[in-house]
Amino acid sequence: LAQKYDPQRERELRAWIEGTTGRRIGDNFMDGLKDGVILCELINKLQPGSVQKVNDPVQNWHKLENIGNFLRAITRYGVKPHDIFEANDLFENTNHTQVQSTLIALASQAKTKGNNVGLGVKYAEKQQRRFHPEKLREGRNIIGLQMGTNKFASQQGMTAYGTRRHLYNPKLGTDQPLDQATISLQMGTNKGASQAGMTAPGTKRQIFAPALGMEHCDTLTIGLQMGSNKGASQQGMTVYGLPRQVYDPKYC
Repeated sequence: LAQKYDPQRERELRAWIEGTTGRRIGDNFMDGLKDGVILCELINKLQPGSVQKVNDPVQNWHKLENIGNFLRAITRYGVKPHDIFEANDLFENTNHTQVQSTLIALASQAKTKGNNVGLGVKYAEKQQRRFHPEKLREGRNIIGLQMGTNKFASQQGMTAYGTRRHLYNPKLGTDQPLDQATISLQMGTNKGASQAGMTAPGTKRQIFAPALGMEHCDTLTIGLQMGSNKGASQQGMTVYGLPRQVYDPKYC
């Protein structure tokens, strides 16, 4: 923090404070401000009546009270709380850099209020605009530039909202899709595919092996997925659902 202290800023602050209050600070800048008397006189010059009573620096609590009154006064004057130093930063010499930053912020606030100050920056004034409610409602119907622009865009080929758009490849020689029944390239292509042997949706397709000499299967034929009953005998079979008795001829 000590390395951030700017001696050039100190000379500028000294010239401004001494010119505004008409009092000399002394050789040591921070020691000259430690009693808080010159600081209270400074804010009273910028805004009369900010500090009602300035204590004579007889004891330490008088000095601390002067510094505290100065800090509360510049807060009401408009200096932001995060720019204001603590009383011990000045009184106990713990953070002279923050004290310097506070005085520069005070000078900037004074310049903003129209005082002739040779340092600091002038803060931008708040420009508040009020729009008529009808204008605000009209603005809701306009697409903002943050969302991009549809200038020069064409709606050709667009379908109803929520329906799919068909894509096709002219190189394949397929006709341009005219309705929603066309299968798009996103779903693959059925060019050259045959529908022979297709059954109704949901029914099973019978698979058989021609090498076994079986006829073309119907819905009553057991598919190869279930095994084969070729050569099996139905002798001894009971009615479907009845138990089959198993016995040993040796004991019968």
